[in-house]
Amino acid sequence: MPDASDEIVLVTPVWNDAARLEAFGPELAAALASAGLPLRWVIADDGSSADERERLVALLADFLRVYPKVILHHADAHRGKGSIVREGWALVPDAAWHAFVDADGSVSAREMIGLLRAAADAGKSVLGIRRPTASAPVAMGLWRGIAHRGYRWLVHAWLGLPCEDPQCGAKVILGNDYRRVAGGLRENGFAFDSELLVRLAKAGCVWHELPVGWTQKKGGKIRPLRDAWGMIAALWRLR
Repeated sequence: MPDASDEIVLVTPVWNDAARLEAFGPELAAALASAGLPLRWVIADDGSSADERERLVALLADFLRVYPKVILHHADAHRGKGSIVREGWALVPDAAWHAFVDADGSVSAREMIGLLRAAADAGKSVLGIRRPTASAPVAMGLWRGIAHRGYRWLVHAWLGLPCEDPQCGAKVILGNDYRRVAGGLRENGFAFDSELLVRLAKAGCVWHELPVGWTQKKGGKIRPLRDAWGMIAALWRLR
């Protein structure tokens, strides 16, 4: 495991997501408090409404009573998930590890702690992937599953990316690797995962892929039909 000098920055991006964070946040705060990791948790708000920002401030006070190393960061405008994750990571630019986990709890706090420990033990980046196993079941709706498989096929066909599941919302990236590619990252939306991994692969960085349990939650921001064209256009730009 990392020593106290090997800080981890874990970003949870939110955009009008206070209700989902209210459900998942206590679980994550408790898991972080018991994990004993040198970790700073950043709740990164991507330009939520004023009411939502107030709810986030109230949630922060609750989380701080459980885990004291929490930061609430507000972007000055809504730009997209990729943008706000990068903003959160930039708050601790010299971190040994840069990680993120989605606010909906599709990947549980226990699974996220497992990814963090696996990365530290392996000394390289670890990506959660949605490959169903006995210990890591995956519960995904029909249309989400179709979109997931279609997007994955495009990523492999157009980009040749050696990753089984580039879009899973739980990743731990070695800080030195991230700093090698951060200056070239441009995608602000949901395709930022694919851009990040393409840049890492081109830079010769390696990672380990670990199956995680994943359960689709209500209230997700991705709408397969609405967002498909934007994500496909982003992949074409990367290509």
